Amino acid sequence: MMLKTLLSGAAMVVAINAQAAPALPRHAELDLTTARQLADATLAHCTGAFSVLDRGGNALVSMRPESVGPHNAVASQRKAYTALSTKTPTRLFAERARNNPEASNLNSIPELLLLGGGVPLFAGSELVGALGVAGAGGAEQDEACAISAAQAVGLTITR
Repeated sequence: MMLKTLLSGAAMVVAINAQAAPALPRHAELDLTTARQLADATLAHCTGAFSVLDRGGNALVSMRPESVGPHNAVASQRKAYTALSTKTPTRLFAERARNNPEASNLNSIPELLLLGGGVPLFAGSELVGALGVAGAGGAEQDEACAISAAQAVGLTITR
């Protein structure tokens, strides 16, 4: 009888805990396979340093060709982080910041880099990561390379 009561109580606790679990949202994730495809696509479109970040800002792939200065490795990661955190291509974000006096202090945030070459990556309408390119010949070329690489693997840079 005591065993039956104990098992019944345990079953109730399990049932209550199962019902109490929140229904958490599911998100698309940028995986290492796709990040490597982005790396290949980036290298096919330009010679620059680049970084691919997942939706949490973690580096999945980061590379710097020998012909590109070492500072570009850090710049590519900061561009990707800026695009990810603002959900905006960095060239557009930098332009908006220059035209808004209240945004002038954004340059003081060490993780952000207000230069073209970073793009957010969307799968459908969902942000999955970001790609930053630096050292490909200037902000415009960096951005064009990042956009071409994203398009090559079927990702967009806007919702």
